[in-house]
Amino acid sequence: MKPGIHPAYGPVVFRDQAANYAFLTRSTMTSDKTIEWEDGNTYPVVDVEISNVSHPFYTGTARVLDTAGRVERFERRYGRRGAN
Repeated sequence: MKPGIHPAYGPVVFRDQAANYAFLTRSTMTSDKTIEWEDGNTYPVVDVEISNVSHPFYTGTARVLDTAGRVERFERRYGRRGAN
């Protein structure tokens, strides 16, 4: 990498407030807030709204949309295009 043009890359804690879950990883993100981690060191913390612990796709609470039924209902309501 070319020196002096890349942001600092270091350990950061990402905290999911909705699920009360946090994980330590490396990132270029920074924050003024800090947290003391399990290893006794202090790291910058970034609060996120959603993570793999609280996202519906990963938790299995995702809703499956019936797109075929929605298309048919739309065509019944507004008519089918084409066949001109």
